Amino acid sequence: MDNDQQKQSFLHPRFWGMWLAIGLLRLITLLPWQWQMSLGKSIGLFMYKLLKSRRHVANINIKLAFPELSTIQQKQLCRNHFISLGQGLMDLSLSWWGADKKLQSLTKIEGREYLQQALDTNKGVILLSMHFTSLEIGGPIVTSLSKNLHVVYKPHKNLFLEHIVAKVRAHRYGKAIPKNRIREMITSLKKGHAVWFAPDQSFKHKGSLQIPFFGIDVPTNPSTSRLASISKATVVPFITVREYDKNHQAIGYISRFLPALQHFPSNDIKQDAIRINQLFEAQIRQFPEQYLWTHKRFKATADSGVDYYARVDDK
Repeated sequence: MDNDQQKQSFLHPRFWGMWLAIGLLRLITLLPWQWQMSLGKSIGLFMYKLLKSRRHVANINIKLAFPELSTIQQKQLCRNHFISLGQGLMDLSLSWWGADKKLQSLTKIEGREYLQQALDTNKGVILLSMHFTSLEIGGPIVTSLSKNLHVVYKPHKNLFLEHIVAKVRAHRYGKAIPKNRIREMITSLKKGHAVWFAPDQSFKHKGSLQIPFFGIDVPTNPSTSRLASISKATVVPFITVREYDKNHQAIGYISRFLPALQHFPSNDIKQDAIRINQLFEAQIRQFPEQYLWTHKRFKATADSGVDYYARVDDK
């Protein structure tokens, strides 16, 4: 099916529900931001009650990552995480269709000098991110500081969603690179572009390393070290999170650039991966409810015999 035929197929009645959902998300961006956050909170609490399997995964992850917390504290953290997930849906629509000026007025940028220093070298820049629930908000913010940003993404299995998101990416960014196209990333970096990607999720493909994450060995993607080595790019850690007041009411966003990694990569790819996971942990501990705990990050290898996510009644 060619592109025109595919577009025509999306007009079929079976896609009308998806079109309605997309339309509602676009309309939500017209609401006052605090209303969006209140709506997101309600959606998050609804998901917390409804999505039992995702809640189970999040609970397991939080127990593994924060064993020092009491059971009550762990459950509260899980509940707050789902609120953050619901608000992340609002963030997603805002990052796609919201006005840039509105986003910029809501965002406090920390460490922009670290990005500028890296860009001034006229070499490629790897913007190293992790999956916080406000991840997508970071895109428009970086674009306002560095034109023609190239982003790495995981293609959607749903062709309709992939079609919609592709249009957004084409509007927002200089180029979107599927995460399995390593050569394209290297080419972009060698041409001096900033390439934004988040390699923090479970990775069981060829080249995976078992690296500690919150004290547990997990399959880890060592691609940051390899990309930096081949392209000679500078690695600048970057996160975007929601900012809350003392009453846990959302008040805006923080986009944070950290100093470029020095003496990176080293001659030891495993030590590089350990260093990056430690960096991820440090940021996650500052905003624990906003990290994507519904992802099975603590998947073990098949030969380990460990399944942290098995339910008691499944054994």
